[in-house]
Amino acid sequence: METWSDGSRLHLGGAIHERVLLSLLLDPERTVPVSWLVEAAWNDEPPMTATHQVRKAVADLRRRIPHGNDVIVTDGQGYRAVLDDAKLDLVEFGARTAEADRAVADGRPTDAIAALQGALALWRGRMSGLGSTALEAAATRLEERRVTAAEQVFDLCLRAGHAGGLVADLRDLAAQHPFRESLHAQLMLALYRSGRKAEALDEYRKIRELLVEELGIDPGPKLSGLYEAILREAPELDIPTAAVAEPKESAPAPTDLPEPAHIPCTLPYDVADFTGRESELSALLDCMTGGRQPHGRGRVVAIDGMGGSGKTCLTVRAAHQVTAEFPDGQLHIDLHAFTPGESPVLPAAALGSLLGALGVPGDRIPGDLGGRRALWRSQLAQRRMLLVLDNAVDAGQVYPLLPASPGCLVVVTSRERLVDLDGAEWISIGPMAPEDGTRLIEEVLGPVRTAAEPEAVQELVQLCGGLPLALRIAAARLRNRPRWTVRYLVERLHDETRRLKELSAGERSVAATLQLSYQAMDEEHRTAFRLLGLYCDANIDLYAGAALLATDTRDAEQILERLLDVHLLQQTDMAVYRFHDLVRNLARSLSSPATTHDDEMAVERLLAYYWTTTEAACAVLFPGRAQVPASITPHTGELPVFTTQAEARSWFHREHAGLVAAVELADRKGLDRYTVALTRNIVFWLSSVGRFDEFKQLSQLAVAAARRGDDLTPLGSSLSNLGVACWRLGHLDEGIQSAREGRDVATLTGDRCTESHSESMIGLLLTVQGRHDEALPHLERAITLERELGVPRAQAENLSCLSTLHMQRGAYEEAALAARQALEILRSLDYRDNHVMALTDLAFADAGQGRYAEADDHLRQARALCDASSPPGDVALALALSAEVAECLGRSAEAPALAEEALEFAAISDSPTRQAKVENLVGRLFRRRGDFHRAMALHTHAHELATGMQYRSEEAHALYGMAEAAAAFGDAEAAAAHTARAEQLFRFMGVSGQAAWCLTG
Repeated sequence: METWSDGSRLHLGGAIHERVLLSLLLDPERTVPVSWLVEAAWNDEPPMTATHQVRKAVADLRRRIPHGNDVIVTDGQGYRAVLDDAKLDLVEFGARTAEADRAVADGRPTDAIAALQGALALWRGRMSGLGSTALEAAATRLEERRVTAAEQVFDLCLRAGHAGGLVADLRDLAAQHPFRESLHAQLMLALYRSGRKAEALDEYRKIRELLVEELGIDPGPKLSGLYEAILREAPELDIPTAAVAEPKESAPAPTDLPEPAHIPCTLPYDVADFTGRESELSALLDCMTGGRQPHGRGRVVAIDGMGGSGKTCLTVRAAHQVTAEFPDGQLHIDLHAFTPGESPVLPAAALGSLLGALGVPGDRIPGDLGGRRALWRSQLAQRRMLLVLDNAVDAGQVYPLLPASPGCLVVVTSRERLVDLDGAEWISIGPMAPEDGTRLIEEVLGPVRTAAEPEAVQELVQLCGGLPLALRIAAARLRNRPRWTVRYLVERLHDETRRLKELSAGERSVAATLQLSYQAMDEEHRTAFRLLGLYCDANIDLYAGAALLATDTRDAEQILERLLDVHLLQQTDMAVYRFHDLVRNLARSLSSPATTHDDEMAVERLLAYYWTTTEAACAVLFPGRAQVPASITPHTGELPVFTTQAEARSWFHREHAGLVAAVELADRKGLDRYTVALTRNIVFWLSSVGRFDEFKQLSQLAVAAARRGDDLTPLGSSLSNLGVACWRLGHLDEGIQSAREGRDVATLTGDRCTESHSESMIGLLLTVQGRHDEALPHLERAITLERELGVPRAQAENLSCLSTLHMQRGAYEEAALAARQALEILRSLDYRDNHVMALTDLAFADAGQGRYAEADDHLRQARALCDASSPPGDVALALALSAEVAECLGRSAEAPALAEEALEFAAISDSPTRQAKVENLVGRLFRRRGDFHRAMALHTHAHELATGMQYRSEEAHALYGMAEAAAAFGDAEAAAAHTARAEQLFRFMGVSGQAAWCLTG
């Protein structure tokens, strides 16, 4: 499945996203229940969170598809794909086959053929590797529709008198469906009408043997009757008289034709299992057959791609398909630019071979390049020939071989784009699409083995990076080792230090193929490639490249573009580069295990660049952030400039993977001060966008690095940050432990800033656990320290925490006061995310006091501040409360849509604390609306989340909701048990029964 918008292919997500969207598109404009989507995604073994994962996948798809909210709409208990202006090939297929049916009914067979051919041209291949029984069944139905349409067009063509031109396509389709007798009947008739009676009878023999051996049956009466009719050459099998064209008077009799001359053809063998590359093959064929010769010169088509990408196979496949266009011959020569143990062929030697292939005697071939070039051009004058110059090193090797005849076509393949080959039409070959890679594995390995392990096959394609050479080697190893499973080879390939060694078979080796490209470069570019291998897990832009290579951005771009030209780098965006997975393995092997002084300096330059840039970005994004000294010398090279928060956010989003990779690089190299300092900056952004798992992982690296150092100050701040990550993820006990250790270290070192932050985290985590009396002194201590230190942003955050504590205790006036104080501070700082939460806190306090109009106004302001970069959990909370407030104000029509959107944002937030709170709020809304089944499901899941992390206030709210739903179902015993447990929790938290009742609605 492919999705395109404005000429760019969209990345939709993982397998679950694809299965969900595919399920909707298979039945457009109709509502698909969530239960069916769960079945399509996980068959009969869905996880406990399947429904929420489906909703999360829908939310992701809506964000990734332009105008996604209009394309996928919520409809009752399911979703519906609304196409409107969007184009879906499945719908177009149906429209064209319907048009064909109308044309047949109206007696317009030519129009019917055109419509069916247009429908079949949409076919890109059978859906495979879906991992879903329901979707595989749908794929089978689609295949049946395609074959039926193909049978219909073949039937119409046979009636119209076509025969020989149908044979190849009929053979292919009959081979794909060997038991479909109607296809074999059509093939037999096409062969017979083409004057190939013996082949037609042999086709019957083969299908009869297959049916008897595999199914124990004989061919049906239609096929048997056709066989008998062919044997007796029945007149009814002849081409219909009306379809036979009258012979032209000018057509020469066979005896007038000249004797055929020798037509040279040295094209290599066309591999039988060639698969995929439909778009590249189509583009190449268009260039080979549809171009015009400018100024009387022959055409040149040049194909470039990394080693092992299948350039030669593609070119040979296309060359064999256009031989009729070049009746005077087709020549191929390997110029050995990148052949192990071979030197590039000199132009004079190449011309000698080509002239010999034309039949020129050796004694007539001149010894010098000029003479051979002149003879070559004279031999090709007035000829229409195809010349394939394979594996060229540069334009200088190619130019002497170009013919002058306008009827000739030259196809050049090279690992490097020969930019100085004037007048050439270029086609670049990248990695194969995953579905094409899967088909290639199936072609080599066989359908039985690949069908047994579909997920392992997909992973194998991914590990091979879609490189045809790697895929063929992997498949060949599996074919030659029948006891190996695909999973076994996949596990071997997971070891990146041995992956390239695993991808070798006989004389073929991915490592050797790629290394030839590396060795062909000059020393400057080999050094650059090796340095890039030190940091090869993510994208690299010009600024990072300049830092790593110790140059300016202009020189860095020139070096990176050279590596791009020889396909040792790929370009993901303008001036942004990355390695292909297997090239990355090569680069890493060249950069390890020994690390030179130059390598160490390069790594430090890169890390200093990232630290300096993240400092600048954080200063723009997080005004009022406490300044922490770091023993790092700022980078003095070129840096991106951030004048707005949008620019800083965009840079963080684009460099996200690179920043994480930089921390991991610092950790691997033992550069602990960079690990700590860089992590502190990155986690500020990770927290703001809700990437809490990465937040915790990097914080753990920073804590470990800080423990190795002599200075305790970084340890205190790293432990405090780890506490924040644990809070976001609901790992409350671990968070309290980290925050307390961080506070103790900060107290010991006199780091009052970290001490206040740690006190704040302890207070917040204790609040979440419902230990309000313990939490309050920590929060008050943190606010006092922050006021003394003059860090208003941190003070505002703690006032929000204090507001939450008062809310949980039912002290709404105190909660509102703290929230207003936080707002006053944040307005002066212009810090959006905390501003959103302060407004939401104030709305909670207003709602608790029944002031719904004020709450509605504050929530409207909060939602207006949210955008695509806002933390999903914060957005979810504001939406969920907005739904409840709208219901309370009598705007019931608004509430459901806000609630559903809140649940979708909560599901993608990666924050179980936010998700539990949102699900309880929305569950309460559904209780008010009388939908107790939906309410019970939400409260039950919220209870599971809250119980697992000891989030006692939400655990109690969930229990109250479950009690009310159980009572509505008539289960008084369960209702009483849930109520008793909820009241026990509220007593533990020091909340009165009346306050508890207000809190739960």
